[in-house]
Amino acid sequence: MVFILVVGPFFVPVRSTGTETVFDLVYPDSSFLEVEGTAIHYRFTPFQTIGDDDDEPPLFVLLHGFGASTFSWREVQSRFASIGDVVSYDRPGFGLTERPEAGSRLYTADGQLSILQALLAHFGRDTAILVGSSAGGTVAVQFALEHPEQVESLILVSPAIYIGGGAPGFLQRALQLPQLRRLGPLLVGRLAGDAGDDFLRNSWYDPERVTDEIASGYRRPTRVAGWEQGLWNFTTASSAMGRLADRVTELRVPVLVITGDTDRIVPTEQSIRLAGELPEARLVVVPHSGHLAHEETPDAFMEAVHDF
Repeated sequence: MVFILVVGPFFVPVRSTGTETVFDLVYPDSSFLEVEGTAIHYRFTPFQTIGDDDDEPPLFVLLHGFGASTFSWREVQSRFASIGDVVSYDRPGFGLTERPEAGSRLYTADGQLSILQALLAHFGRDTAILVGSSAGGTVAVQFALEHPEQVESLILVSPAIYIGGGAPGFLQRALQLPQLRRLGPLLVGRLAGDAGDDFLRNSWYDPERVTDEIASGYRRPTRVAGWEQGLWNFTTASSAMGRLADRVTELRVPVLVITGDTDRIVPTEQSIRLAGELPEARLVVVPHSGHLAHEETPDAFMEAVHDF
């Protein structure tokens, strides 16, 4: 039995269900920025100004959550362009960004902050407004803590601050076992099937509104060859990320916290708690909405943004 547990995993075939490259799956507005040898996929929408306006518009940077991609901003990216330039991008391990090798710094917290800095430099900006959904909110908060001079304000959508601290120490060690490293891509590969669809529908107040088209949009990155290995690389790297819950009171930028009144992924109460702990925060709880208010209730979401 011990022999099977120790040696057996190395005889299990591990093949990707994906067959295409990230460049095969681009959108009409897709672009790529190379960071440390990896092509970072982003989509840019310029400020839709009316008349003459010589002032430089703000830059909104949209950061998706776990299992998502630039697709998750489809309902609001063009709406943000009514008040500034907008860029959404795919974090390593997700979307149409290339999957770097295991151990790449880009999967770590520091690497993800470097990507944000590279994007700002690419667009010639010293500052930006960061809009983070769920786990993307943790990246936005960490960037604001480490580089406050580059953040004008934060818009956090059901941010995973209190549940995004990573795996406990014993599990972090288990994730590094050769056997689990071998089988890890197969485990996360389940996200391409019913488990992923169930998670997506559970993220909405009304699961019936998740159409086949929306589910297909979320599954698009699973057509990339090696997507399972990339997601596993991200998972094992992010397990070691530090907790942010003890540092949120250090934030010194205006913050808008938006959550649905029926969030089953990051419970609504956690977003209410976060807004209460932040020095400069405004809270908006959107009725009849779940974890993804920017997708499920984009009108109410953008009304909160405009008021902010």
